[in-house]
Amino acid sequence: MNGKTTRRALLASVLVLAAGLLAPPAAAETVRVTDLAGRTVEVRVPVKTMILGEGRFVPTLAILDPSDPSDRIVGMMGDFERFDPAGYAQYVKAFPRIKGIPQIGHGSAESFSLEKSISVKPDVAIFGLGSGHGPGARHKAILDRLAAAGVPVVVVDFRMEPLVNTPKSIALLGRLLGRDAEAKAFNDFYAAQLKRVADGLKGVTDKPKVFIEIHVGGRDDCCATMSQGMMGRFIDWAGGDNIAKGKIPGAHGLLSLEYLLVSQPDIYMGTAIGGAGVTYPKPGRIVLGPGAGEDLARRSLALATARRGISDLTAVKTGRAHAIWHNFYNTPLNVAAVQAMAKWIHPDRFTDLNPHKTLATLFEKFQPVPLDGAYWVSLGAGAEAASK
Repeated sequence: MNGKTTRRALLASVLVLAAGLLAPPAAAETVRVTDLAGRTVEVRVPVKTMILGEGRFVPTLAILDPSDPSDRIVGMMGDFERFDPAGYAQYVKAFPRIKGIPQIGHGSAESFSLEKSISVKPDVAIFGLGSGHGPGARHKAILDRLAAAGVPVVVVDFRMEPLVNTPKSIALLGRLLGRDAEAKAFNDFYAAQLKRVADGLKGVTDKPKVFIEIHVGGRDDCCATMSQGMMGRFIDWAGGDNIAKGKIPGAHGLLSLEYLLVSQPDIYMGTAIGGAGVTYPKPGRIVLGPGAGEDLARRSLALATARRGISDLTAVKTGRAHAIWHNFYNTPLNVAAVQAMAKWIHPDRFTDLNPHKTLATLFEKFQPVPLDGAYWVSLGAGAEAASK
């Protein structure tokens, strides 16, 4: 399937949303839904209490219930605080109750406490399709034990197939929370913003080679990347040729530095796992996200691209090196990242596209916390290109 056909198919899926996803309610207070794992689940709605298989679902719930997204949460995994401390602090400041929500695990499925999850008596558990930091659809024993205890599990996905499954997941959560109108408002905006990228790429045959390095500064080996899923899908939609495709069959894996130096991607992207004001065991992380100023972000990108081997990439030498907030890989706000990548990959095609404005609108309309900080940055002469 070529890029144009893929984008057309994905866009059709987004515009259709969840037309066949949700079955009609079987009773006044009970709905039967098909989740993102294809499972049929009965849930009493609107849901009053829930547990989250990923704490980073909190900002997603805020899209649908901005008055207090924590109000229904009686337990959640600790990944929000651990892997996005600046974002977590921003939400705790706005909703102090979050700090007191019981943790049902830390940052892995192995740490998940079944007993604690059942003890908080949730109406439903929200898990991710392919979660790497909590229980997910593949953990059948956990799902079965929760179901036996009267806790239905509903699976959503913003990670594995983000551009297809984000609107479906939002529609599904909207049904569970009794927030269908809010879900539709977000999905309408989301589809329109993806369409702007698809329209801008009509007729494009040239696909610059792209390498995205993930977890920059957080690991010793080189070079971790994304391929068939997650931000790999962003590159596909944005009209790039991801050099990891065909080399890494799954969603993520490692490419050798030697392969990078031979392949010489046209564009380098690094994901930022560093947070503003956070001290780490060793330096080297790119810093983006809440509270991260653009100067700090650019300095951290410059340091990351000065590493041995990475500094020898033509993309770095010519200034086509960029950084993007890592947590875009698992949030409905991902459409802004796709637009930023499209401008980096095909700048002549998107002179009128303003990804920063898209992100600002997402925060203004769909988030209860302000947009505070840089979420992407560029190294060289077109450093501001993705923001104007």
